[in-house]
Amino acid sequence: MKFGAVLPTCEIGDDPLAIRDWAQAAESLGYSHIIAYDHVLGAEHAGREPKLWGPYTEHDAFHEPFVMFGYLAGVTTTIEFETAVIILPQRQTALVAKQAAEVDVLSGGRLRLGVGTGWNHVEYESLGVEWADRGRIFDDQIELLRALWTNDVVQHDSPFHRVDRAGIKPRPTRSIPIWFGGFSKVAVRRAARIGDGFTFASAGGKTIAQANELREAVSAAGRDAATFPIELTIPFGLGESKWDALAQEAREADISHLCVNTMSTTSAWSNTPAPNLNSPAEHIGALEKFMQRVGP
Repeated sequence: MKFGAVLPTCEIGDDPLAIRDWAQAAESLGYSHIIAYDHVLGAEHAGREPKLWGPYTEHDAFHEPFVMFGYLAGVTTTIEFETAVIILPQRQTALVAKQAAEVDVLSGGRLRLGVGTGWNHVEYESLGVEWADRGRIFDDQIELLRALWTNDVVQHDSPFHRVDRAGIKPRPTRSIPIWFGGFSKVAVRRAARIGDGFTFASAGGKTIAQANELREAVSAAGRDAATFPIELTIPFGLGESKWDALAQEAREADISHLCVNTMSTTSAWSNTPAPNLNSPAEHIGALEKFMQRVGP
């Protein structure tokens, strides 16, 4: 099992040295990858129709994943970088292909692109994308991303994209792994058909049941479910005894990746205890404690 650490993006602050120290600590502690969440904009929730149901507001800070990973690529050597998830349909596909390729090239092949459709319709509108089109855009984007990473010149014509004999350079030396994330059955079915892996933002019996449904869908799509990687997430605030139980459940279910989230920002929304960590140093200490308790 590989262990990941969620960057406490809403709580770590803006000091680049603190972010560097956190990433280097995660690497030195034996974490295999760093996970970054994504929101371009935060929005006030009051008075929205449809309602904004997600946990983040205009008060929550998000470091831009591609820019941050480009920075961290220069101050780390082995740890991998995962976006979990980039809200893909609200971003220009060719630009995402270029940005992801650049991070992968500069990091020596250490990027895993986790993608999803998100929940913030205000963000979509602000970025000039129709909320109702997100699912159809999303499917088309996956095909185009892979084409741009693996071909010098691409010809792509669809209702949402046109690339007329053009390509990106430099290109990565591989097709960057595309993982999916989310809560819906649609996300699970899509991952089973075209994904390289799946990240769940939770752990425990219900999540493992979802993982098993995903494996069934992978098999139904004619793919090898035994080699399809799946990641679960443990909130740090649950405490040591709960970590032990969740990690053991994950191992027994042959889960390939397990990550820890030390943020308190979403604790009330997810109905989990808040860690109440108040500094980058305390977040680093939490990573050390978690790895010592449940790591390999």
